[in-house]
Amino acid sequence: MSKEDPYSDTQLTALGLERATLPGHVAIIMDGNGRWAQNRGLPRIEGHRRGVTSVRCIVEEASRLGLKQLTLYAFSSENWKRPPRELTLLMHLLRQYLVEERREIQRQGLRFRVIGTISGLDPMIQEEIKKTETMSAENDGMTLCLAVNYGARQEITEAVRRIVSGVLQGQLQPEAITEQTIADHLTTAGMPDPDLVIRTASEFRVSNFLLWQISYAELWVSEKYWPEFREEDFRTAMRDYRKRDRRFGGLNPGNPGTK
Repeated sequence: MSKEDPYSDTQLTALGLERATLPGHVAIIMDGNGRWAQNRGLPRIEGHRRGVTSVRCIVEEASRLGLKQLTLYAFSSENWKRPPRELTLLMHLLRQYLVEERREIQRQGLRFRVIGTISGLDPMIQEEIKKTETMSAENDGMTLCLAVNYGARQEITEAVRRIVSGVLQGQLQPEAITEQTIADHLTTAGMPDPDLVIRTASEFRVSNFLLWQISYAELWVSEKYWPEFREEDFRTAMRDYRKRDRRFGGLNPGNPGTK
């Protein structure tokens, strides 16, 4: 990533965008790295390496657009089922990214966060995560959140356990439990819910990703594999989001017959 100034209103207009209609929080399921490589006769890990380039491009673009948060599904709790060699290389790429991008994250003024079961990762990776989170904690730019060793069902299960523990200890009354109570016990506590979820590689599923948080998010699917996904593809998703009618279960005041 190179440090770039945010887009001006004039530049946004030229891109077919408007600041007021941009999503605040975009979450991306980065799919298709392995298939991209296999289609080219390359080892699957080459797709993951190329995918890191897409990460850099999209993080920079999201920051220039002025988004408040970008969350990337980097490694799910189900991904441990992959071949051992691929897992080893994936963990190497993750650690390499954390080290190599640290200076750029700081230059961009990004706040770095990781959600997921971090304790299940290699201690060296845990240490790199802590370093980057601590270093960027006071930055006031976009929040860059990586979901690593993350699974939404596990996250919700752990939240329920903590809430039940609070009830048993007399710290919380059952009738006082609200949706906000649950949200406050998730790993995303304090973060805004995603407005838009992007998935690449033509897959129409959410794959155990932020199940609670994306209840009212708009979904956008790209035919491109993640290693092919670039800034213009991201802008296309923003333009399509601009056309969406977000009613959150209610009616559009200008079209009361809409369900």
